[in-house]
Amino acid sequence: MSDKISKSDAQWREQLTPEQYRITREKGTEPPFTGDHQTSDEHGIYHCVCCGAALFENERKFEAGCGWPSFDRPLADAAVEEHFDDSHAMRRVEVVCSRCDAHLGHVFPDGPAETTGLRYCINSVALDFHPGE
Repeated sequence: MSDKISKSDAQWREQLTPEQYRITREKGTEPPFTGDHQTSDEHGIYHCVCCGAALFENERKFEAGCGWPSFDRPLADAAVEEHFDDSHAMRRVEVVCSRCDAHLGHVFPDGPAETTGLRYCINSVALDFHPGE
C-alpha cells in the first residue's frame, strides 16, 4: 500500500460531503438498504472515497441481506487494516483503509463458507466504484 495520508479535520471536511465525513472520519454508519452499491453486478473495483486506494473487487461482493455492500475479502490483504471495536456495547472488528485510516465498516465471521467465511460489511458512502477496472 502507498504511504499513509494524513490530513487535518478541516481538509477532510473540505474534500468530503458531510455524510462521507461522518462515516469515514467519525466512524459512523449509513442506514441499511440505502447505499448506492448494494446490487450492482458490474465488473469493477471499489476505492476509498477519502484517498482513492483500491479496496474491494466487485466480483467478491455477495448479497448478505444485511443492507450494506458485503465482500468476502479485500482486494489485497494490505488494502485494509482491522482493529477491535468495543463501541455500542458490541465486540466487533472494525475495517479501515490502510492508506488513510478511513472507517469503512466491520468484518464478521458469517460470510460464504465456500470462500473465506468472512463478511466485510462496508458502508457504501465510504466507497467509490470504478467500473471496468
